Amino acid sequence: MSVNLATMLREGTKKSHTMAENVGFVKCFLKGVVEKNSYRTLVANLYFVYSAMEEEMEKLRQHPIVSKIYFPQLNRKHSLEQDLHYYYGSNWRNEIKLSKAGEAYVQRIREIAATQPELLVAHSYTRYLGDLSGGQILKKIAQRAMNLNGGGTAFYEFQDIPDEKAFKNLYRQAMNDLSVDEKTAEQIVAEANAAFSMNMKMFQELEGNLIMAIGRMLYNTLTRRRTPGSTELATSES
Repeated sequence: MSVNLATMLREGTKKSHTMAENVGFVKCFLKGVVEKNSYRTLVANLYFVYSAMEEEMEKLRQHPIVSKIYFPQLNRKHSLEQDLHYYYGSNWRNEIKLSKAGEAYVQRIREIAATQPELLVAHSYTRYLGDLSGGQILKKIAQRAMNLNGGGTAFYEFQDIPDEKAFKNLYRQAMNDLSVDEKTAEQIVAEANAAFSMNMKMFQELEGNLIMAIGRMLYNTLTRRRTPGSTELATSES
């Protein structure tokens, strides 16, 4: 039997989606306030997360459920490697590390792959559909906010998917065609909400660095002394 899993996921994760958009780091990002060190830390975490997910899905490519939503053209690992090279340089593999929240996320992916592979549908849905839906908008924000010059946004580019809207429809139909019962579908929705929570925790880890960076920028602006002929603000000590 099959259920309308795509609709169940959309409706069942609305609250989580709204909560994720209201995390401080995400709100700042959407408003064009992006601090490069925080962002590259996020890219590093995502590299570990996608590497784990794509490795497990590749292992399970013959699984009766996972195989139906396994589309290699969605894979993000190699695009994230390009971005990490851009932000960290050629030695990026030795520079990056997994954060506490990122580690919990990766462990969860490994755990369900070994015990309940069908729940990988939730993680695939949460990450890839989100990437396809908002990728181009986020790409433009990142480019503008960090003054990127032709690099650092490969993550948002799906070279093997020429029509993203059509592909999302194909993906949703594939989910609806899965042979899962109501109980399994509910478990997948619950796992998708858990995935949203794990993403939020990664974002929240970055807020401290972002706040400090914004504070430094404000401090530098407010303490900039007036120079002869300058129209800039004087410091509070002037």
